[in-house]
Amino acid sequence: MAYFDNAATTYPKPVCVYEYMERFYRESGGSANRGQYALAQTAGGLISDTRARIRDLLHCPVKQVVFTPTATIALNMIIQGIIKAKVKNIYISPFEHNAVTRTLYAFELENRIKVHQLHVNNDLEYNLEKIRYQFDSVKPDAVILSHVSNTIGLIAPVEDIFRCAKKYDALTIVDMAQSAGLVDCNIGMENFDFAVFAGHKTLYGPTGISGFVMKPEIKLPAVLFGGTGFESANQDMPESLPEKFEMGTINIAGISGLNASLKWIQEETIEKIYQKEEANRRELLDLLKEYEFIKTVGCVKGRKYVGIVSCLIDGISSDSAGRIFNERGISVRTGLHCAPLAHKFINTFPAGTIRFSVGYFTSEKDFAELRNTLKYISSEMC
Repeated sequence: MAYFDNAATTYPKPVCVYEYMERFYRESGGSANRGQYALAQTAGGLISDTRARIRDLLHCPVKQVVFTPTATIALNMIIQGIIKAKVKNIYISPFEHNAVTRTLYAFELENRIKVHQLHVNNDLEYNLEKIRYQFDSVKPDAVILSHVSNTIGLIAPVEDIFRCAKKYDALTIVDMAQSAGLVDCNIGMENFDFAVFAGHKTLYGPTGISGFVMKPEIKLPAVLFGGTGFESANQDMPESLPEKFEMGTINIAGISGLNASLKWIQEETIEKIYQKEEANRRELLDLLKEYEFIKTVGCVKGRKYVGIVSCLIDGISSDSAGRIFNERGISVRTGLHCAPLAHKFINTFPAGTIRFSVGYFTSEKDFAELRNTLKYISSEMC
């Protein structure tokens, strides 16, 4: 199998992730914060260390780290919380994932919020001047922005947009599911209120462990409830962080894998990981350009990207192409990639695209197998 679906989940993981998860679960698999015995204390120590490593990675030493099972749940907790706190006008980009847009749509149907789309030019430039005009026209209560599009890999100028949003006292939420651990970003800056991360993507950890970083002084209402192992006699959720948002049993196996992957990222460095992915992206683009029947979409000179490339094949639907790639052992993603607004923006709705996404571990063998498959498709089209 040649794996080109790293935007869904990075594969393979660093060897240390597999090894440490097995060793930790065999030796220290207790439930954190649910007892004073050694296994529970060891689990609690691992969680604290992993929080510290997330803070270090995102340059936010004084912000709070909350763990959730998925980034979708993290986004729901934040979005539903700010709506519960009476946020009304919410701005998003054209590249948001359904984790954001479906959540907002549900509340917009109830007339509880109004969603506005940030202005992006046809050449994929976030037009800051026009965005300021938008904010002057309708003051933003919150701005939610994908740092990286999961459809075309475009990196958004999140720092500039949030700096502008803060002039209007807006809450700011960045979705870093496709960028944490890959694109360096100073979440410790005052302009960032929330940042969401996905452990199984660019953090190279396992599935089932994600979360968000937040300013501890923000009074975000709880929208999920349950036991925390803390203040059990109190029927209100505790106000202390992160306990307020970490109900139920934390995925300690996932935490152990994330801990190992964060150590690996620290050793390799974000800069090296990004450079490797960028080199793999260039190799992918060069390969796709060899075939006239392939058209890449969303690639604009001068813009910044991660290793995600969407394309179309003449005469073959994205779903049909996906079956061909699968039959020949090539793993790709086809369709809308849970981001219909992005496809409407790049004019590939409703059929979607074929998405290739490389990672740090994409190998020359992967590229060789992809080349063979593209040659096969070319021969069949003649």
